[in-house]
Amino acid sequence: MTKKLTISFFIIIGILLTPFFADAHVKWFTELDPQKESIENIINPMFMVITIVTAIILAVLPQVLPNMMSWGPLKKIDMKLESYRKYTTPILKYGTAVALSMQVLTGTLFAPELTHYSGLLTVLSWVTIALLLIPHQFATKLGAVSMLALFCVMLVDYGLFHMLDYAFYLAITFVLFMTKTKYEKWSFPFLYLATGLSLCWVAVEKWVYPDMSVDIVVNHQVPIFFFSPEAFVSLSAFIEFVVGYLLVVGILNRLLSFVLTGVFVMTTMLFGMVEVVGHFMIHVILVIFIIEGVSFYKPPVKIHKTVLDQMIFVFLNFLFVLATILLIYYRFA
Repeated sequence: MTKKLTISFFIIIGILLTPFFADAHVKWFTELDPQKESIENIINPMFMVITIVTAIILAVLPQVLPNMMSWGPLKKIDMKLESYRKYTTPILKYGTAVALSMQVLTGTLFAPELTHYSGLLTVLSWVTIALLLIPHQFATKLGAVSMLALFCVMLVDYGLFHMLDYAFYLAITFVLFMTKTKYEKWSFPFLYLATGLSLCWVAVEKWVYPDMSVDIVVNHQVPIFFFSPEAFVSLSAFIEFVVGYLLVVGILNRLLSFVLTGVFVMTTMLFGMVEVVGHFMIHVILVIFIIEGVSFYKPPVKIHKTVLDQMIFVFLNFLFVLATILLIYYRFA
């Protein structure tokens, strides 16, 4: 019975997460000019109902996942992945070098829409890649500093709120800079936090500028499972936001990371090379999450000891985070 429930869980999550990856980073796949939706139309009755239902599901999730992970086969896989933790820093280091190489070769930096025409930036990008490929901690630290300089240049060119989509690169530079120091294992929580916040920020774009996502859904013939394009976009934004939130509060364990990575790979067939270049770094980070789990990271939800306190915390905290990020994005983006 437990095995059947686990298989059903994988299938349901896979179906639900399809829209999240089908139109993530909408600005990559549409030429439509962004038109901001009114706040009254964003926070409509459907939005409020889904918010409450989602908060309830998230409150229950931390109590369900540990029971699922106690199933024999999943427990063995979890222990096996634990043994690969020593490889996470090299995976991040060389994965970042590969991601940057793909971006530079396509004339971009950090993301498909972040273009530049500076020969100096191109040279600095290749220097950064070379430093990351050198198997020495000093070269790794220099590469991290160089990548931080590149990010700062793009920050000046494109603005703070645009670059928040890719804030996880700042966390990557921090992790790489702390390599081979006593703070190395404590740098990974920043990667969780920055990636989660980036996903939440990108998700809000679909609510504030829904026409862009609807345009992608219609023109790319994305399966919408009997929903209207508008409802489908709103639901996909919720799913993407939830994934980011799970990372921030430390609920996204190896099981969910594995499912996300599998769905992520499948959507490459829908959008092709742009998808590969744009999301390769996220692939690398998710692989790291699969290996690392949350064993080194005390998630905020664990501050509360009783089951009821944890459920109330997740429920209320989700509402607060959603409202805060939505209003900040709407005001400044």
